[in-house]
Amino acid sequence: MQKATIHLETLSCPSCLQKIENAVKGLDGIEKDSVKVMFNSSKVKTDFNSETVGIENIEKAIEDLGYPVIKSKVKSA
Repeated sequence: MQKATIHLETLSCPSCLQKIENAVKGLDGIEKDSVKVMFNSSKVKTDFNSETVGIENIEKAIEDLGYPVIKSKVKSA
C-alpha cells in the first residue's frame, strides 16, 4: 500500500470536493476509507495499491473533472 498526497489548484467550491472524492473512490486499488479531500489546502490524500492503480491514474481521474494537479508525492505506507 502506498500513500499519495496530491496538490491541486485552489478549490473554489465545496461541491468540487465531493466530485473529486467520488472520482478517486471509484478507481480500483484505492483504499476507499482513506480518501480525504482538504478544501482549505486544496490537497487530496489517499492510500492505494500501486499494483492495481498508479498515481498517474489518480491524477488523470482528477484532471478529467477539470481540476489541474500541481504536484503529487507518493510514499510507501
